[in-house]
Amino acid sequence: MRSLPFIDKLDISRWLAFSQRVFENLVILAPGLLGGSVAKTAHHRGLAKRITVWARRPESRLKLRDQPWCHAVAETPEDAVRAASLVVVAAPVEKIIELARQIAPHLPAGAIVTDVGSVKGELCRACHAALPAGRHFVGSHPMAGGEKSGWENASDTLFERRVCFVTPLENTDKTAAATVVKFWHELGAEVTTVSPDQHDEIVANISHLPQMLATTLATFLAGKNPGWRNLSGNGLRDTTRIAASDATMWIEIFQQNHDEVLRALRQFEDELHGLKSALANRDWLEVRARLERGKAWRDGFQP
Repeated sequence: MRSLPFIDKLDISRWLAFSQRVFENLVILAPGLLGGSVAKTAHHRGLAKRITVWARRPESRLKLRDQPWCHAVAETPEDAVRAASLVVVAAPVEKIIELARQIAPHLPAGAIVTDVGSVKGELCRACHAALPAGRHFVGSHPMAGGEKSGWENASDTLFERRVCFVTPLENTDKTAAATVVKFWHELGAEVTTVSPDQHDEIVANISHLPQMLATTLATFLAGKNPGWRNLSGNGLRDTTRIAASDATMWIEIFQQNHDEVLRALRQFEDELHGLKSALANRDWLEVRARLERGKAWRDGFQP
């Protein structure tokens, strides 16, 4: 995977060394599972002297005041960021740009804003443009999550050994980008840095396409005898697990990454057509070759 040119030229040890480890005021906006886990992990690892959160619902703000990993709860996003060092916008994808524009006039000089959105191209460009001079946006996408959502299910181990994309633009401030990389590294993630558009191509194939396939398989089987589901082994459960994901979230992702998802689907259709043709022609050598190629790829996963 190719990094951005300015990152290629930096000595990695020096790059990590000059970025901050402890933030004066870490701000989490709209903490769900990911935002809550950022706050919990930062508190557990001593990465912030103060952690401030803002949640959209008043009842959530009330409950957050009782959490040991939360030092302050703001009533508005603007109030939350007035003294921020690093802001993590953990809202759904379609709300991130809106929040970035909302807080932009209230950020102190030197503040860095990042996010956890799963689509980056348009988002990074819009958020970068929204911030005034001396304030910096650097996109992030931790490849972490769980079957249960909400900050109530947050964990201080969620990011351990999980990939986190950091997606600076060519004109992103280098020190700000390094600081965000360092932050995710300190949270336990394995960080990789690519451009926003590279990110969207990658995740369309390794995340968004699998969701499409799992959902399509589950939808197809929903038209069969419902009793068959109870006769299946773990293979079907494993293959369709992510079909249980929230539909609203995925519609937003497919809307944001529409072109790359369509491109991945077309390429997958070609692969499926090749297997179908080999099976129809009883070309067992070709079928075996495809099975073995798939097995070799799957065996290459890190333990």
